[in-house]
Amino acid sequence: MDAEEFWALVDGACAEVDALEPDFDERCAAVERACEERLVRRTPAEIVRFSLRQWQLRDHAYRYDLWAAAFLIEGWWSDDGFMDFRDGLISLGRDWYERALADPDSLADHPAVRGGGDVLIGNEDFNRVAHRAHQRLTGEPDGLDEALEASPEAGPLRVVTEPAGARWDVADDGEMRRRLPRLAAIFLD
Repeated sequence: MDAEEFWALVDGACAEVDALEPDFDERCAAVERACEERLVRRTPAEIVRFSLRQWQLRDHAYRYDLWAAAFLIEGWWSDDGFMDFRDGLISLGRDWYERALADPDSLADHPAVRGGGDVLIGNEDFNRVAHRAHQRLTGEPDGLDEALEASPEAGPLRVVTEPAGARWDVADDGEMRRRLPRLAAIFLD
């Protein structure tokens, strides 16, 4: 599944859900369900390719500047939590994903972030969408994991062990204000 096909599936699910105007917390689960329903109409091989593309996009967003943005928005600093944040970023759709990669501070424009408060972009369950769809289609609980393990395309994705970019002290409010001024204005003021 190429990037265009991946994003068409995710953005189609987002458009379907956003037309219902759910609150942001309900939106996460609804996008997951909508993506899963689209995936079960595909072949198992296409679901594997969807999962590989998601993995690639998640790894591409494995950067310290995005991690710092996640820290401001969600208030934590863990590798597991940051993986959830990256999956949640993907589940927002292509526009928000690409904006955030171009400029993590642009997340200050997202409607759920703009008002501050308890915002969780992180969406741990979005990582399981392909697994659930694959299992529904094949009846094999570990089928997707086995297919991913056997895929030569997964090899390069296993080598990303450290976030890209310069790391800075996220506990230093001055540094956060300098690097992510708009998000800092929302969450540090």
